[in-house]
Amino acid sequence: MTIFDVLTLIGGLCLFLFGMNVMGDALERRAGGSLKKLLAKLTKNKIAGFLTGLGVTAVIQSSSVTTVMVVGFVNSGIMSLKQSIGVIMGANIGTTVTAWILSLGGISSDNLFVQLLKPTSFTPILAFVGTALLMFGKSSKKRDNGTILLGFATLMFGMDTMSAAVSGLVDVPAFKNLFIMFKNPILGVLAGAILTAIIQSSSASVGVLQALSATGQVSYGAAVPIIMGQNIGTCVTALLSSFGTNKNAKRVAIVHLSFNVIGTIIWLSIFSLLSAILEPAILDASASHLGIAVVHSLFNIACTVLLLPMSSLLEKLAIKLVPDTSKEDEFVELDEKLLVIPSVALERCNEIVCEMAEISVAALKNGLNILNKYDSSVAEKIRAAEEKADHYEDIIGTYLVKLCCHQISDSDSSEVSKLLKVIGDFERISDHSVNLLESAEELKEKDMQFTPDAVKELKGLCDAVSDILTLSFIAFKNNDLKSAGDVEPLEQVIDELKTKLRDEHIKRLKSGNCSIEAGFVWADIITNLERTADHCSNIAECVIDASENNINVH
Repeated sequence: MTIFDVLTLIGGLCLFLFGMNVMGDALERRAGGSLKKLLAKLTKNKIAGFLTGLGVTAVIQSSSVTTVMVVGFVNSGIMSLKQSIGVIMGANIGTTVTAWILSLGGISSDNLFVQLLKPTSFTPILAFVGTALLMFGKSSKKRDNGTILLGFATLMFGMDTMSAAVSGLVDVPAFKNLFIMFKNPILGVLAGAILTAIIQSSSASVGVLQALSATGQVSYGAAVPIIMGQNIGTCVTALLSSFGTNKNAKRVAIVHLSFNVIGTIIWLSIFSLLSAILEPAILDASASHLGIAVVHSLFNIACTVLLLPMSSLLEKLAIKLVPDTSKEDEFVELDEKLLVIPSVALERCNEIVCEMAEISVAALKNGLNILNKYDSSVAEKIRAAEEKADHYEDIIGTYLVKLCCHQISDSDSSEVSKLLKVIGDFERISDHSVNLLESAEELKEKDMQFTPDAVKELKGLCDAVSDILTLSFIAFKNNDLKSAGDVEPLEQVIDELKTKLRDEHIKRLKSGNCSIEAGFVWADIITNLERTADHCSNIAECVIDASENNINVH
């Protein structure tokens, strides 16, 4: 094997990993809506979680991405630790789909139909179609479809390049001795774990093993321990992703690691025992692409069959290894690990914005109530809500900007623009609640009171503002176009009420029925109420524009 063969091998590996990454990213984008539906159906039933993990991983072609996503879900509160265990086990089986696809590269026959099944026969066509869709497709879906085809063609070409590069190793004794050494179960597991930890993908490391099997020097006796080790190596990604997360997210990574380590120890012990006693001839036979895919699937299925009934024990083990410590942070945070699935990250953003909206609307309504009757406990709630709303605007805005750096669909882009707009309005509504509180505190401290007529007029305006707050909140939370359409007419009524109240206030000032100092407070209150209505109108307008795909960030 010359230096040029080594360079070709490295190039093939780079193409393989690049193609897998590009295809996986495009599959994630295309499957975003389906993933949200699958996750919405998740229950405490471990079988449902298992099937979800299997389905998601089979679609996005990466158990590492699925596990990292699950760590993010648990950290964000979308999923419980108990639910995550079944998903992780399903992901381990779902990832074996890649090996079966790659096994097509090992097909050999003179039959025309069988030859057409070989990737080298159809990947050029896929690459051509993918390139055409990517370059000339007008919609994001068509471009994603093109990226999927082009990514698949690239990884299969990389696989074929690797196989051709290592073909010269057939007659190299050192290479043969290397795989004889890996027949030692411990060394084989270590080799598989280290390779997978480096490239952070068990699917990719299985593909590398399949490419090496083209030399005929990889026996089943060496391949089985290596495949077992690959399952341990893939845990590195989840462990790294758990740094800086809450305790339950760390427990997910521990469950993933313990599941694979326990499964490997048990089945490796059984494999070693049977090998020593029976000495089956197949262990010395050369492993094929298809054979490696079969072993990979059987091992992952065997681990799941063994440990799925004991998922509660894995949960207890994780809780013991990562015990409860201090109280979790008061404020909700957005986990950047969810960005690997942009549509799911956007869904989480939407949930947090709904929480922010609820907090801001409740704060403003408390501000309306406190004008009528001052209460120190309500005052504390208003200030705490305003602080939370400020925090939410900061983290959501930053997160959405980061989300825009990923490739997202046109509909998701419209949703991002809508959220970026409304968070500013909800934050300003919370600011107005504090302004109303300060007005109430000034009235209390200076022992000022409005005239009975002013109180009656103010109550009418407050009722109208309370109604518009409710309408705009329902419109945003439920994407209710009818409620959104009712906001603007009410906002115009509030503008007219403000003008009328201002005129009446001027009359009271002229007649001496109202002091100038109380008049300043009165003016501040109706200004804050009118501006609150303006923000409600902005929110409703965003909902309507987003439904018509007529929204932009500016």
